Amino acid sequence: MASGTALIYDSEMTRHRLLWEDPICEIEVPERLTSSYEQLKHRGPVQRCMHVPIREGNEEEIMLVHSSEYLQIVKSTQKMAEEELRRVSENYDAVYFHPDTYHCAKLAVGASLQLVDSVMSGKVCNGIALVRPPGHHSQRAAANGFCIFNNVAIAAEYAKRKYGLQRILIVDWDIHHGQGTQYIFEEDPSVLYFSWHRYEHQQFWPMLRESDYDAIGRGKGKGFNINVPWNKTGMGNSDYLAAFFHVLLPLAFEFDPELVLVSAGYDSGIGDPEGQMTATPECFAHLTHFLMQLAKGKLCAVLEGGYHLKSLSDSVFMTVKSLLGDPIPQLSGEMVPCISAVESIQNVRAAHKTYWKCLIQEDIGLLQDLSTKSHSVVEPELLQSSVHPTAEQAVGKSYSDEAIKTERFLKSHMKKILSPVPPVKTSAAIVSTGAENLLPISVQVEKEMDTKNCKALISRFYSEGVKENEALIPFGNMLAVLDKILRKEVCNGIVESAVGSLCAAVALKHCTDFGLQRVLCIFVGEMDTELSVEDGKNLLVNICQKPSEKAGSKYFISLNWKEDTERNNFFSAALGFILPVAYSYQPDLIVIVVGPNRSLGINGISLLTSLLKGLAESRILAVIQDTEIKLVQSVAKALNKVSAHDFGVYASASQENVREIKLLRHQLQQEWKMLQCSVADCFSGS
Repeated sequence: MASGTALIYDSEMTRHRLLWEDPICEIEVPERLTSSYEQLKHRGPVQRCMHVPIREGNEEEIMLVHSSEYLQIVKSTQKMAEEELRRVSENYDAVYFHPDTYHCAKLAVGASLQLVDSVMSGKVCNGIALVRPPGHHSQRAAANGFCIFNNVAIAAEYAKRKYGLQRILIVDWDIHHGQGTQYIFEEDPSVLYFSWHRYEHQQFWPMLRESDYDAIGRGKGKGFNINVPWNKTGMGNSDYLAAFFHVLLPLAFEFDPELVLVSAGYDSGIGDPEGQMTATPECFAHLTHFLMQLAKGKLCAVLEGGYHLKSLSDSVFMTVKSLLGDPIPQLSGEMVPCISAVESIQNVRAAHKTYWKCLIQEDIGLLQDLSTKSHSVVEPELLQSSVHPTAEQAVGKSYSDEAIKTERFLKSHMKKILSPVPPVKTSAAIVSTGAENLLPISVQVEKEMDTKNCKALISRFYSEGVKENEALIPFGNMLAVLDKILRKEVCNGIVESAVGSLCAAVALKHCTDFGLQRVLCIFVGEMDTELSVEDGKNLLVNICQKPSEKAGSKYFISLNWKEDTERNNFFSAALGFILPVAYSYQPDLIVIVVGPNRSLGINGISLLTSLLKGLAESRILAVIQDTEIKLVQSVAKALNKVSAHDFGVYASASQENVREIKLLRHQLQQEWKMLQCSVADCFSGS
């Protein structure tokens, strides 16, 4: 079973550098590579990753994507003097050549292919290649936008041919449109290409009409090219997550990739002079976490852009932290996507509606006259002190006052979000005979809490449960695990209990007494005990076959769900409803309870558990009333990150289930704004 994270880096790639003055190209500097690697060394991930030796990509591999004529042009630059290099560079848009460019570009290709080999051979589960020059703008016969060879596109073709892959997902979160990658695969249904990018109604480089939302691919590739154009600057964490929840993830799970490749450009992060966006570094850890749920965890990230060195290196670090399976810090800022982002999301969903099962039943219309042409985007208050330094400032020369503010913000912000977190351990209290032997070896099996202590604790709020000592056992088991989570001795835990509803009530009260301000409780099945949610310290989502009569408030949501017994039909609810609500709430801890008469199968429950691990620093307590061993095993694996799950065959939600989601979204989108995926949602009820 594959485990571990590969890291590929070689300082040789710093030899590619600009030899003359060029205000456009001067931000693509060797320090982009060295600062990222030094940050990983300083904070520890370098020591925890598997180091894979680098090699040059060969000509045959490069020509999987590029023409032989173009390859020869790049090859010829090795012996050119500066003036001749300059003339060749001027034949392309925003590109420079150096005598070592060809060597470095081949190393970037080879590093990307080494990473694919490491993941596909099972030596590691995932990994990142820190490379330059970058690649996603490079086209079949042309360099473009700092890019010489298209590293990720070559990696995709290589993986298809060497490993026989039929479905590859490329996620391009760089702030520039990777038009090179789009051109290469726009007629290829075996590659699903997703890119968000600063567009501003075709006013931002590369200023192409085919960067807009309605460029969906050509011929057999129609529907497999997804462009999310950002028409304003200032997009941040909630905007990026909204694009994942309502566009990328539903389509990606339906596509069911065998490998995920990430064009990891960090000019989409806060403070970057190119992007002028406000996403904080931990946002990239959350994005990575979601992508790790696809393709059984086979993920290869390859560095693209990123021109503010502090923002770049912090974001690379957070990506690697997520790849390693570490608990992810809470996201910063209010979870409210801006209207401009929602407009783009709505148009993308409308453009792709006829090509994807997950969208076909949605009521989506195109917006012909975008309101963002006349209104501005207000940046989140948390990030208003951030600024966008110039290219000169980005490489450390004569920082302005504004650039220094950005540097200071990132330093204090990283210190805040990297406060001590629990170790990556799962605690378990299992009563089924022999069940503990079937759990992942790294799971800690606990003894129940002392009866006397347990009775004293429970008697404060549930007197019925203390009449018999035997009745204390389920509570003692649960509290033994919960206390370890609350004290951050372990990350999360799983408990078997014959009284799931009562355990949930006790757990929520105990969390409140401990001082937690927000606890999310997902109850799957029928509840026989009332859970208090009046004060907002608890948010209850009950996934059940019959709607609860007591539901309907902001903090008590009843999701009436009918399971497809043969396939997992819960994707649309998990991605389009549960996740947006959960991220809007931003809980300190999550309690998942599986009770009687559940309407979700094992795959649906595992999907829910895996996705929610991105929240609350992965602090989750799972209480399983049904003692089905396969369910306990599956949830324990999801909590423990033993391996990525196969969540079963994708199934579209039934019309009845789709209506339920639409109804709840309409009722709650003003309360939980991450549910908004159309402009009408932003104004309904306001």
